[in-house]
Amino acid sequence: MTEDFLHYAWRYRRFQQRGLHCTLGLPIEILHPGQHNHHAGPDFSNARIRIDDTQWAGNVEIHIRSSEWYRHSHEEDPAYANVILHVVLEEDLPVFNAQGQRIPCLELKPLLDPQAMQRYHQLLYESAWIPCQSLWPQVPELTKTLWIERLLVERLEAKTEHIQHLLTLNRGDWEETCYQVLARAFGMKVNAEPFEQLARSLPYKLMAKHGDNLLQIEALLFTQAGMLEGLYREKYPRTLQQEGRFLRHKYSLKPMDGSQWKFLRMRPANFPTVRLAQFAALVYRSEHLFSKILASSNVDELRPLLLGRPSPYWTNHYQFDQPTKYHAKPPGETFFQLLIINAIAPLLFFYGVYHQDAAFCERAMLWLESMPSEDNHVLTGWQQMGCQAQNAGEGQALMHLKSSYCEQKRCLNCAVGNAIVQGVGLDVEQDEKVKRERELVFQSA
Repeated sequence: MTEDFLHYAWRYRRFQQRGLHCTLGLPIEILHPGQHNHHAGPDFSNARIRIDDTQWAGNVEIHIRSSEWYRHSHEEDPAYANVILHVVLEEDLPVFNAQGQRIPCLELKPLLDPQAMQRYHQLLYESAWIPCQSLWPQVPELTKTLWIERLLVERLEAKTEHIQHLLTLNRGDWEETCYQVLARAFGMKVNAEPFEQLARSLPYKLMAKHGDNLLQIEALLFTQAGMLEGLYREKYPRTLQQEGRFLRHKYSLKPMDGSQWKFLRMRPANFPTVRLAQFAALVYRSEHLFSKILASSNVDELRPLLLGRPSPYWTNHYQFDQPTKYHAKPPGETFFQLLIINAIAPLLFFYGVYHQDAAFCERAMLWLESMPSEDNHVLTGWQQMGCQAQNAGEGQALMHLKSSYCEQKRCLNCAVGNAIVQGVGLDVEQDEKVKRERELVFQSA
């Protein structure tokens, strides 16, 4: 048994509530369980409870055993002075506050549904790919569909936290923020940090001064990235190096440490040199880029904005001075979709939230739902379970479900896990595993 289950039971009143009495024998009526507190202090605040003939307003603290009150030194903490009810699985010790008054205690052990406890126990200790893998097919499709829709919003909200941070640093400049967010996306997971650092060291307004000269944009990016420090045989890198030194001196720039860039175990098409060349092509003639994104009515209108063609040098190079066979290197369709998923849609969604304009939030989600899903090992795992992402939006939701709920065993915060614990749509009596483990419920408490 975990405290999380007791939090869940109290918050949603998943226990027998008729004839409630505290351990002193006084009748209890729960008028409002309070707001769940995820920070320091009592577990629930602003609860309203009638004990005997008196209505109380205050906080509720929850423990497995009442003696944990003293183990956590709550009697010495002023934050717990207004606790009006101690909710526990079992009371093994009476608890008193700093004034020497006994705190009323509600013991949940005889009030909880043993089957619900067992189902939660099964999820908690399941070692399958996701905790509810064996029960997932039994959960009503409507429950899963509505939850996946909600998870897409959660996923976008999580991605916008960093965008909000950048917007603050940029003092509300959306064009600068868009430029930095796109740079981070070009770095993908491996080189996201150095790409963002590079963009922040080369402000968008500075780059716009050279917006009609691709060579100068490339010289600025490669020089500032610390990638033009060697001696080169070929004319193109030597020209970039010369131009970069001039611009570096002109703008008093201090290049990054080139060792930050990662090439190891990467496909050549994803080398940071190639992605930088592609990013330079995006910056080239991209004045008011964010304004153009806002004005776009569908994803297709973004292709000419995001899929610029790099300098011809990169058609037969992945790195400087290392020629290869001819291979055109504009960003491909898969990379374009990743830019929409990881940069454009979160930007648009956050813009809508920031300006309280739901139309932009809806457009961001519609753009995701208009594109095919990603192809990765997480979505392959869902597919093997019979849950196929129909579009990029569903793919993002399922990835969020796996990383933020399943892997963290947050089943009680998940609509699917909640349905399983409640037994909604499940034929639990036919589940042999449930029968075998039922007697372990209270033994593990």
